[in-house]
Amino acid sequence: MANAPIKLLIAASGTGGHLFPAIALAEKLPDYEIEWLGVPNRLETQLVPKQYLLHTIAVEGFQQGFGLSSIRILGKLISSILEVRRILKQGNFQGVFTTGGYIAGPAVIAARSLGLPVVFHESNALPGKVTRFFGPWCSAVALGFTEATKYLPRAKNVYVGTPVRASFRGATLTQFSDAGFNPPLDLPIPDNAPLIVVFGGSQGAVAVNKLVRQSAQAWFDAGAYVVHLTGDRDPEADNLKHPQYIELSFYDNMAALLRRAALAISRSGAGSLTELAVCGTPAILIPYPFAAEDHQSYNADIFTKAGAALTFKQSELTAEILQTQVLNLLRSPDELAKMAEKAKAIAVPDSAEKLASLVREVLEM
Repeated sequence: MANAPIKLLIAASGTGGHLFPAIALAEKLPDYEIEWLGVPNRLETQLVPKQYLLHTIAVEGFQQGFGLSSIRILGKLISSILEVRRILKQGNFQGVFTTGGYIAGPAVIAARSLGLPVVFHESNALPGKVTRFFGPWCSAVALGFTEATKYLPRAKNVYVGTPVRASFRGATLTQFSDAGFNPPLDLPIPDNAPLIVVFGGSQGAVAVNKLVRQSAQAWFDAGAYVVHLTGDRDPEADNLKHPQYIELSFYDNMAALLRRAALAISRSGAGSLTELAVCGTPAILIPYPFAAEDHQSYNADIFTKAGAALTFKQSELTAEILQTQVLNLLRSPDELAKMAEKAKAIAVPDSAEKLASLVREVLEM
């Protein structure tokens, strides 16, 4: 039919860092017919909105050297490619969008084997191995950081930033635009109390959690409140009790929470950093030391060089250092204000719109 909507298959799986930008893009393509490609038992089964049909394939990443397990994984990869080809052909899709990870491999190979365009979004400053390998195969590679360009010399790179969840876009563009306005929270925090927010991304950060608990008493003594998002894998959860300490495994209203915060303590995944930038939240960053190719350190370095954050290696950070650094910042409101402005300067508030425009350009040309 002449007026049939364009069909797009989105391949995004695993973590909030992969899923939230893809969901933000989908929301900006209301006239498209979108279906989703994921992996069983991953976060997408919970986060992908119900209006998008979810297909799942059994695929794994090659994490170690070649061996018997690699043969099994290779077999799954080949099977997955064939399955994605079947989905694309039977569904009459016009293109594929992916945010990387090991699901991107079969998605890109299947699409290109059928002559379909692919838009790849890479949120990290150091692109992953999958992006570096498949980027040149794609119609366009959308970048979260301009610094990633040097690692993708043969790809068609377009800087768009990294899209954030709808709640963050609303916080940026509408009701939170007035300087000094703090959105309401359903948490018992006095209006005049400095707030420290601790979070480790969608999966939490046990090592950071431990350092925070060891440091927190001095912050309480200084009048600060701490909202600590521990994730659901911390064996020491509920060990610290204090009237100024609020411990949650997860919190939905992150945009309001980060807007209210005087300071954040965080890992440096691209999704977390994007949300900090959009909200203008100063931060102490502790890159996850076991991230692939230490890519979180590359992300953190951009914020540190811009003056938006302080970065510490986990291996070199003690509770005493963290305690002192936080107190120094809390006692320096002018410095925090400068860091907040530097963070806002990094943000791309209309990233979702830019990415949607790129997808339209590629699929509708």
